[in-house]
Amino acid sequence: MSLVVGVGLRAGTSYAELRDLVHRVVTGEVHLVVTIEGRETEPAVQQLADELGAELRTFSKAELAEQPAPTPSEQVDQLSGIPSVAEAAVLATGAHLVTPKQRTANATVATGHLPAPGYEEVERAVVHRVIAERRDVRRGFLDVPIDDELLTRVLEAAHRAPSVGLSQPWDFLLIRERTTRQKVHALAMQQRDAFAASLPADRRTAFDGLKIEAILDTPLNIAVTCDPGRGGRHVLGRHADPRTTWFSAAIAIQNLWLAARAEGLGVGWVSFFGPQEVADVLGLPAHVELVGYLCVGYVDEFAAAPELVRSGWAKRRPLSWAVHQEEWGRRDSSIVEDALHAAQEAVPATGQRVHVIVGGAASDLGRPDVLVVDLREERPEQDFGVLWRPARTPAEAEEYGVEIARDLALQGVGQLDVQVAAGSVVAEALAAGLRTGASACGLSHSSA
Repeated sequence: MSLVVGVGLRAGTSYAELRDLVHRVVTGEVHLVVTIEGRETEPAVQQLADELGAELRTFSKAELAEQPAPTPSEQVDQLSGIPSVAEAAVLATGAHLVTPKQRTANATVATGHLPAPGYEEVERAVVHRVIAERRDVRRGFLDVPIDDELLTRVLEAAHRAPSVGLSQPWDFLLIRERTTRQKVHALAMQQRDAFAASLPADRRTAFDGLKIEAILDTPLNIAVTCDPGRGGRHVLGRHADPRTTWFSAAIAIQNLWLAARAEGLGVGWVSFFGPQEVADVLGLPAHVELVGYLCVGYVDEFAAAPELVRSGWAKRRPLSWAVHQEEWGRRDSSIVEDALHAAQEAVPATGQRVHVIVGGAASDLGRPDVLVVDLREERPEQDFGVLWRPARTPAEAEEYGVEIARDLALQGVGQLDVQVAAGSVVAEALAAGLRTGASACGLSHSSA
């Protein structure tokens, strides 16, 4: 913790007076002494900074005047031109004010704590760069072995991931044998075919051009597993939400992925198979579960954008859609109003047709282009063709409708057919939101 001392004083104040005041107020090591421009030349201030071994920094009168000092003084204002120096100087550093100003006849002192420092700008840029340039790689792998020391660094980064109660539930199974990878590859191809068969015809055509794995193209596959019981009965933090164990393993994968990108390795996560099928191939113990199956290797290049974006299969969701303030739905601007405004300049979209049944049920999923929005309070059985949206008010239902339409547009939908299966105020509001969201994204839409 960095302690900051703000100082205000009259010209010619003795060092003894300033020192005694500081010693009365300060407990701990001081890293920074701050004051108003012009007072840094005062011998008492210079000697104080030297004795404390602290950096001496100044702020202009204008900068200090912007700070909401809690105890302003008319006398200080007359002398310095601003209502506070000591407190304002502390606040100007970004510190949290701990001790309001204390005074003697000629000096004032306040203290504050600075948060722990972040990295320098050039180091921050590297962190943000590796996050932005991480890719789920499926193409362009090279037949080049991975150096053992490099691989150890990547696995060490994964192993440093945070975990609930420091349980570290992960293990990393390294798979190089081609015969094993061929068995896993066969499972992925079966699931690919099953998924393709579930798609509407136009979406199936787009899917045929996508590569979904690189199991046989890389020199190394890594199966990341999770032992849900690791650490025993009393793992700190797990008792209320057991899912945190699997979350921990997923964070380890993210660490691995980012470290691999920094080392020049591509990583692709394959999910086109049932976890138990792969577990059987790999001979995993019954108590260990597969969380992620990764293809790892050097690549000829890292693409500027994700493959699903480049291919037109999907687009990124803007951050502004995902940020709520204090309570759900309170965004910086109304998503309904934003959609109405965006509809005025929307460019017509092309893509698959989806038939949305508001207030329907899983029994309505007779066609691959149908999507059901279930409004009931009871959670339905999981089916990715059913969106559960138990809206509490018509206004919330309308927002849900806008969100659903926008999210579908990001997934390549170009046309919406909206049907209300069970009439209610909430159902009609959600349907209205679907139409508003569709217009905002340039989707053609109709109502049944």
